[in-house]
Amino acid sequence: MLEYLNVEYNLFIISILSAFVLAIVAGPIFIPLLHRLKFGQNIRTDGPQSHLKKTGTPAMGGLIFLLVTIVVCLVFSKDKDMLLVLGSTLLFGLIGFADDYIKIVKKRSLGLRAWQKIVAQLFVAVLLTFVTSSVEQIGTSVLIPFTGRFLDLGMLYVPFIIIFIIGFVNSVNLTDGLDGLAGGITVVVLGFFSVVALVSKNQGILVFSGALIGALLGFLRFNSHPAQVFMGDTGSLALGGAVVSLAVVTKLPIYLFIIGAVYAAEAASVIIQVLYFKATKGKRFFKMSPLHHHFELSGWAESKIVSVFIISAIILCLIGLLAI
Repeated sequence: MLEYLNVEYNLFIISILSAFVLAIVAGPIFIPLLHRLKFGQNIRTDGPQSHLKKTGTPAMGGLIFLLVTIVVCLVFSKDKDMLLVLGSTLLFGLIGFADDYIKIVKKRSLGLRAWQKIVAQLFVAVLLTFVTSSVEQIGTSVLIPFTGRFLDLGMLYVPFIIIFIIGFVNSVNLTDGLDGLAGGITVVVLGFFSVVALVSKNQGILVFSGALIGALLGFLRFNSHPAQVFMGDTGSLALGGAVVSLAVVTKLPIYLFIIGAVYAAEAASVIIQVLYFKATKGKRFFKMSPLHHHFELSGWAESKIVSVFIISAIILCLIGLLAI
């Protein structure tokens, strides 16, 4: 057992370091290229006024950590679980890329239309759900927090997982609103899945988690405040795809409500804001949604919000480990 852990631990560390170095090297190559292609971000005029100075910062930077993750994963593993999670990540990233391309290159401010996004995400969610449910090692059971017991959802598995996937993918997308926020939180969540993979002897998941952690840490060198590049929907939807597929493959979708509660809170703030606005004929529950913008308008510095949210994610992931 100790010998196994030593080998897998070394592989995990090598995956992180390899991806980190590649991302650090790729950043200075991709960022000037994005500038030359005029892939600059258009900032919402109805958002926090402090964000207007970010106009023109190149977006679609998610390509940096996505390409690095692909390379490192394929070099160190050919495991089926890894390929499944990597495929899900790339498919959601592709949806984000199409959205970014239309917004930035085609100059259509809203990108993909709402129905187009939903249909594309639904297709990937259904595909992932049916593939995982047909794999014997995964099946239709999920682990219940703090019980150590699995619950077989049977026929309810498919609709539950589809809704779960679409909900959390978009929650991660909403979290990407401050420099380094989505990337930093996702590094922490990936750390949780790395521990799970190490203990459960799942080499493929361990390599994937390590590769994406390293790639994100390298990317954060350029995305932390003040950001030189934004990940765009290319990156945020890909991260959502990574997180949900890891949860599904490890039979831990319910745990994402614990370890990914920051994502969920961001999405919940948007839902509450919209419902409250309609119910009160124009009043707002939050100063602005998603939640991180509420704290911004309350006077918190951007770096403080990011730090507090990441610390919250660390605490939540520790609770998640206790719950297994």
